[in-house]
Amino acid sequence: MNSFVQVDKRDAKLAMAHMYVAFIALALGGFAGLLQVLVRSGKYTLPFNIGYYQVLTVHGVLLGLVLTTFFILGFQLAVVSRTSGTFTAKSRMMGWIGFIVMTIGTAMAAVMILLNEATVLYTFYAPLMAHWIFYLGLTLVVVGSWIGGAAIISEYIRFRKAIKGKPSPLLTFMAVINTVLWIVATLGVAATVLFQLLPWSLGLVERVDVLVSRTLFWYFGHPLVYFWLLPAYMAWYAIIPKIIGAKIFSDSLARMSFVLFLLFSIPVGFHHQLVEPGIDAGWKFLQVVLTFMVVIPSLMTAFALFATFEQFGRSKGATGLFGWFRKLPWGDARFTVPFIGMVAFIPAGAGGLINASNQMNQVVHNTIWVTGHFHLTLATSVVLTFFGIAYWLIPHLTGRILTPQINKLAIIQGIIWAIGMSIMSGAMHAAGLLGAPRRSSFSTYGDAQQALDWIPYQIAQAVGGSILFLGIVLILYIFIQLCFFAPKGQEEFPVGEVADHAEETPMVLENWKIWLTILTALILIAYTVPFLDMIQNGPPGSKGYKLW
Repeated sequence: MNSFVQVDKRDAKLAMAHMYVAFIALALGGFAGLLQVLVRSGKYTLPFNIGYYQVLTVHGVLLGLVLTTFFILGFQLAVVSRTSGTFTAKSRMMGWIGFIVMTIGTAMAAVMILLNEATVLYTFYAPLMAHWIFYLGLTLVVVGSWIGGAAIISEYIRFRKAIKGKPSPLLTFMAVINTVLWIVATLGVAATVLFQLLPWSLGLVERVDVLVSRTLFWYFGHPLVYFWLLPAYMAWYAIIPKIIGAKIFSDSLARMSFVLFLLFSIPVGFHHQLVEPGIDAGWKFLQVVLTFMVVIPSLMTAFALFATFEQFGRSKGATGLFGWFRKLPWGDARFTVPFIGMVAFIPAGAGGLINASNQMNQVVHNTIWVTGHFHLTLATSVVLTFFGIAYWLIPHLTGRILTPQINKLAIIQGIIWAIGMSIMSGAMHAAGLLGAPRRSSFSTYGDAQQALDWIPYQIAQAVGGSILFLGIVLILYIFIQLCFFAPKGQEEFPVGEVADHAEETPMVLENWKIWLTILTALILIAYTVPFLDMIQNGPPGSKGYKLW
């Protein structure tokens, strides 16, 4: 049977528009990252009066928010079009409107950062204040993403009506789960920007409640991590099996893990605020427990993936405990590059457990350990999987093919990335355990002796970061080749089939009334009382800063 199905050209054009913005953000944000590690080594000074924290803001916003949001929406639009059918004209128009609004917002925020009017870092905490145009730009990015997400949800609803009583395609279901997670999570950041930071920067109010602002940010900030991760999980669960010639281990297990991610990724923001006053320790403990619940779907994912790999290897004649490992298609960049990301998620997940633990967090809180962890999760597990997706998605959407030469270069790129990140992130973890602060340049260290002690780790970060920048140059070259210069042809959009022995998918997994009710209840339980308490009884320092 010929499994080749081409995404409609009109939908492909919409998805590619998102990809172009994503990779432009990668180029600019990656260059800012290179400048960062060079400055932190103490061997380089930024020219033209460019500030270190200005570069840090460019790097964090462009890579943490712009690259990820545009890539994920473009990928999910393509996934829904491929598995649930061509978008209706109305849904496609919604997708374009969302893209335009997001792009305008991104441009507004980027201009303010480059003008040094929004050097407020990736988290834009008060009392750091940006120009009101920056906050308005962020608002437009969020609103635009809601419009694009609405296009995905509307197509899902339309498809469900057409197949009453049957489960939706797995990849479409996953895309909808991630879209719902994003919409619910961004309510927090939208609230703090619209009702606190934007009026404050316009001079309409004199103060903002800092504790409330940080709480609303982290209500968004932690599920943001899963908004990044779930598209990678989509590829691991439902696309990688097709690429290697295997079948999906279990459709229902994959759906259940995504439902659990939706339920347990949002009401856990307090574990980023464990050292902050104004939040009762009991509520922090509750959210730490909920945070550790996310381990369950993560272990389910690991089990399903390696069960798929082992079954594939056995089908190819593998014997012994790890014989299947040698049977995997290591010469295929579409598999090998995401697999490196999977392996990186093992230490990344372990680091996440440390960060979320009330006791161990005290050791690493606000040190560069956290930055190292961040670079293992987002910048390795997620980003390498995104690159692996791009190697087949971009040529599929542009009507070109992944040539053997580009495939080899893609594997080299993945290896370079793994080496560079191992050096840089390893140095960050080690320096963090020695107390090196997060977000600090060499010139801002207060203790001269400590600064000298950390020099070897800063230099290692510069070496690793420079290798990573070479990896960015390579992926940009590959992206341009796949967009404009690779031979024209048909590149498969791989969608896995469920194994014959898998259990039938229960329809309760698509009963949104149940899952949204549980989600709402968890959020209300985790946030209502502590939120009211911090408004009524917050410490003196939380009640705001004057607009100077």
